[in-house]
Amino acid sequence: MCGRFAASSKPEDLVELFDVEFWDPEESLEPNWNVAPTNSAFVVLERLAKGAARPVRQLRALRWGLVPQWSNSAETAVKMINARSDTVHEKPAYRQAFSSRRCILPVDGYYEWQTVPGERGKARKKPFFVSRADGGPLALAGLYEFWRNRAVPPGDPQAWLVTFTIVTTDAEEALAPIHERMPLFLDRESWGEWLDPGLDDPDGLRRLLVPPPPGALLATPVSPAVGSIRNNGPELKEPWVEAEYETTLF
Repeated sequence: MCGRFAASSKPEDLVELFDVEFWDPEESLEPNWNVAPTNSAFVVLERLAKGAARPVRQLRALRWGLVPQWSNSAETAVKMINARSDTVHEKPAYRQAFSSRRCILPVDGYYEWQTVPGERGKARKKPFFVSRADGGPLALAGLYEFWRNRAVPPGDPQAWLVTFTIVTTDAEEALAPIHERMPLFLDRESWGEWLDPGLDDPDGLRRLLVPPPPGALLATPVSPAVGSIRNNGPELKEPWVEAEYETTLF
């Protein structure tokens, strides 16, 4: 699964990397090295505007935790931060978004916790930062959705909430000892197809749910300080010496 990630790239760099055609500079976000559910993050998506001849690739700041169109409340978001690749085409919460509202989440990497033996047989959680071995941004496969808040008037800025979820798959062999699941990340060659809203056949789309060959990711032990959302800074991604666990304060 993926329950926390780091996203510190400048939007201008993401615009260039992903060939984005539209981005509103007023829609800005500060670098965040400890993004948690319900936080906002930049995603890349393609939308066909009314009267337009083709979809436009855009950079948008959306909230993490998908809220289905039919949901009565936005509180379901914290339960829908991840969507399994093997069932995303059939689950009511995700199947419509999978059909036509797919996005890419550019991140520095994500955090994962491994359960390991502790003192006196008590298990503890050991955090890792998983990133591309080549140091480049990690392009995670995601889905986004629009939700109408009927408790406010249609013209109110709070009338619509746009949220996203991260698609997960079975962890590759090197990462499986840390956690059995991992986010589905995409190589550049598949970005165009994944984002294309014109590709809406569920069976055809499922062929895009195959992760790249193993070996592209690196897992680095990091400070347990990442466990608290109050901590935020580039030091959270830095390698951590095991012996320092006993003296770390949250």
